[in-house]
Amino acid sequence: MPRPLDHARRAQLLEGVIAYIADHGLTELSLRPLAEYLGTSSRMLIHYFGTKEAMLVAALESHRPDIGAMFSGIDDTATLAARLTSSFDRNTAGDSAVSLRALLQVLGAATVPGSPFRPYATDAITAVVTPMAESLHRIDPRLPDPEASATLLVSGIRGLIMDWWITGDTDRVERSVALLVAGVVTQPTEAGS
Repeated sequence: MPRPLDHARRAQLLEGVIAYIADHGLTELSLRPLAEYLGTSSRMLIHYFGTKEAMLVAALESHRPDIGAMFSGIDDTATLAARLTSSFDRNTAGDSAVSLRALLQVLGAATVPGSPFRPYATDAITAVVTPMAESLHRIDPRLPDPEASATLLVSGIRGLIMDWWITGDTDRVERSVALLVAGVVTQPTEAGS
């Protein structure tokens, strides 16, 4: 009879998986060194998660922020622009940075044909683009393509965060984030014009 899952231990392992990926990378990930880092065995990781890929997806899902809440209650372009600009700051420090660094590696791995991460990556992108597009549409219902605007913002900010992690050029990247947000998040058109 299989041993029942210890849900508290499973949650603890998921925390450690994210930290490990952020520190050691995804490309060379194997269960044995990960298990050693987590203070367990590769057999126990398989017991808890089934496969390495399922473990990574579970770890990322456990760290997914409430994107809908991030964009709820935004009724004007100034608030949206401020929220987007501050999201750059939040995502480059603390626990958010650790989760995002792991997510970006999985998104990269999802570009490989037949990747087991593609369904998760597609869902992760949609989970951000959809509420942002809804927010843009709420602010200006006449915006021609809120989904494309949201995609430009999400992908642009994600790329700029990667640029910052690679180069460390905070000033240039922060100016670029501000330029991107200002270029996409425009004032709503006047009624009747």
